[in-house]
Amino acid sequence: MATSLTSFRDDALIALDNLADRASGLVHPTVRLGVTGLSRAGKTVFISSLVHNLLHGGRLPLFEAARSGRLSSVRLEPQPDDAIPRFQYEDHIQALVRERVWPDSTRAISELRLTLQFQSASGWGRFFSAGKLSIDLVDYPGEWLLDLPLLGQDYRTFSNKTVELARGGIRHELAKDWMALAESVDPAAPADEMTARRLAEAFAAYLKACKSDERSLSTLPPGRFLMPGDLDGSPALTFTPLPNLGETRFEKGTLGAMMERRFEAYKSVVVKPFFREHFARLDRQIVLIDALQALNRGPEAVQDLERALSDVLACFRPGSNSLLSSLLGRRIDKVLVAATKADHLHHESHDRLEALTRRLVDRAVERIGMAGAGIDVMAIASVRATREATVRQDGESLPVITGTPMAGEKINGEIFDGNRKTAIFPGDLPVKPDSFFKEPPASPEEGAPPPINIVRFRPPSVEENTGGIQLSVPHIRLDRALQFLIGDRLA
Repeated sequence: MATSLTSFRDDALIALDNLADRASGLVHPTVRLGVTGLSRAGKTVFISSLVHNLLHGGRLPLFEAARSGRLSSVRLEPQPDDAIPRFQYEDHIQALVRERVWPDSTRAISELRLTLQFQSASGWGRFFSAGKLSIDLVDYPGEWLLDLPLLGQDYRTFSNKTVELARGGIRHELAKDWMALAESVDPAAPADEMTARRLAEAFAAYLKACKSDERSLSTLPPGRFLMPGDLDGSPALTFTPLPNLGETRFEKGTLGAMMERRFEAYKSVVVKPFFREHFARLDRQIVLIDALQALNRGPEAVQDLERALSDVLACFRPGSNSLLSSLLGRRIDKVLVAATKADHLHHESHDRLEALTRRLVDRAVERIGMAGAGIDVMAIASVRATREATVRQDGESLPVITGTPMAGEKINGEIFDGNRKTAIFPGDLPVKPDSFFKEPPASPEEGAPPPINIVRFRPPSVEENTGGIQLSVPHIRLDRALQFLIGDRLA
């Protein structure tokens, strides 16, 4: 991707950055782990729980270095990049553990360095290795990752793809106001700032409607339209795709030329700096997805998630790093796609959630024509907010999950206050997920699977004493994720 979507100057700067990183790594071995996710997948919670479990000796039986006792110490250290905001671990873990509220979602890039002291598993390794590894956790919004394919598109391609997507399925109604406005303008008309502003606002409203909990769609570039930050109101965010553009070149001073120029500015000002300064420097990557939310919204949301995963995985080049490639064009050699919130299901459905996620990833890999080497799939819960139980109903045992629903959650007409625990039957995922991948999507009459009973639970109560937190945050398969992502670097 670096060679095809960036300029020679960009490639040279990326190579210099990688040389600097590798030179530093000879003295201080480091793995840069990217953490991102698609729409409320729980990036902040994942990092907070990972760090908390490592710092507080959490139960990590599948993380070999911890299980074997070779992990001697773990500590937080100042991050190496002074210009990047620090991931505020202390604030987030206080929200989770003491206040029992979920921390705010990721709105910008942040970073945290965690240093592990360990003993090599082999005598030879103990002789040569310093027994020290730093993990630079780079947290960034999934919307930024979905912007990277824009680097390979011109304005007409971007417009055609976005308009085609907006005209189909449930997006058709959501895009109604924006499309009506876009079809009413003439790209050959003189450029007008107020027209551009109305178009951009209508387009942003359409993207926000797609992302809402009621729809839970995933393919939503350009990402900064959903989180503009300090670019709010700038020309780089005041453009829109337009329908029926044809191949005619835009004359200077026209609305079409303005839209084209601002699309290119968005790539230059927003996408390229993120790619060069952050993404191109990553060694490993975890992509978190809320597959349960998509499943609950139906086959169209699942297929949109598959489309987003195709775009995401096309950004990576999983595979082994040779010395030269790691110096000049770093390759992300491991990518983990993790379906979060497994604690919302009984463990009997965890394998089914993982199988469905693997099916999504395999279809996405096949769709973009790449090899699946270096990519793994898991179903996890970064923080386990529920416990499992069994209740008797009509003479049968029914597997349920128990927890404290968040204030305002409604179950069978009952509104919860955020303090009282309850038990629910979450439903079962289908053994075979074929119904989610039918073209067109299956209707209830055609055997579409019943919805999963998704309830938002408060974080669990974690015991502590006057000396501070004593128990680590409970999780599901966080240790397995750690072993895949960094286990080989602690061998």
